Amino acid sequence: MMSLLVRPHAADETGTVLEVTPESAGWRHVGFRVVRLSAGQSHSGGEARRETCLVVLSGTVTVVAGGETHAGLGDRADVFSGPPASIYIPAGMAWTVTAGRNAEVAVCSAPGTGKGAVRVLGPEAVEVRGKGTNTRHVRNILSDADDVAESLLVVEVITPGGHWSSYPPHKHDRDAVPDETLLEETYYHRLSPPQGFAFQRVYTEDGSIDETMAVHDGDVVMVPRGYHPVGAPHGYDLYYLNVMAGPVRKWVFQNDPAHDWIVR
Repeated sequence: MMSLLVRPHAADETGTVLEVTPESAGWRHVGFRVVRLSAGQSHSGGEARRETCLVVLSGTVTVVAGGETHAGLGDRADVFSGPPASIYIPAGMAWTVTAGRNAEVAVCSAPGTGKGAVRVLGPEAVEVRGKGTNTRHVRNILSDADDVAESLLVVEVITPGGHWSSYPPHKHDRDAVPDETLLEETYYHRLSPPQGFAFQRVYTEDGSIDETMAVHDGDVVMVPRGYHPVGAPHGYDLYYLNVMAGPVRKWVFQNDPAHDWIVR
């Protein structure tokens, strides 16, 4: 089985430093790319039958899509310094993002038919989940409570150093609404300070997947199925950007029964 860990590389001519496609991941729905753009540099996209959400990880950009120009999106220095600026683009629509100053942008994609319209997504209130060393801070970008996207679910999470996240271990790999939904998922990790590391385990009940990874700043972990908890060591805050998609745009998960007592 191929590794679930994807590491970044030097920027290519398009600014891309990391990419996960349905073909490279061996699944059907989620696509994820990170581009780093110098001031004035542009990156373009837009695929038939795939919708897109651009998340400005840092810097400021202008996005042109569907005959509309949206300037001055984003103002944070890094993912730890404030809420995200994001924009939704329907399937089949060409788009171009241009950096006003050095910028990093996440390109999140999933199947779509072209319904809906371009939508700038304002920062949502921060949701605090868990308690004690299971506390983490959640910023919803595209959630199943809205009707903006057809497939995409996108969320940012900050996990303080010494805390756990996506915990107790949970999964969403069965197309069994209303009990559970099948959602592929990517975790894009950043750390503060950036020389740190965190741990993520992905495992299934039958043992067909059981991989524990040390993740570094800029890494992606792919979750095709199974439970997937994350731990942030003391001294290093962890950020991750989740992208999920599947047959039903609903996040319904099941905790690992062995560890469900933690939240009972």
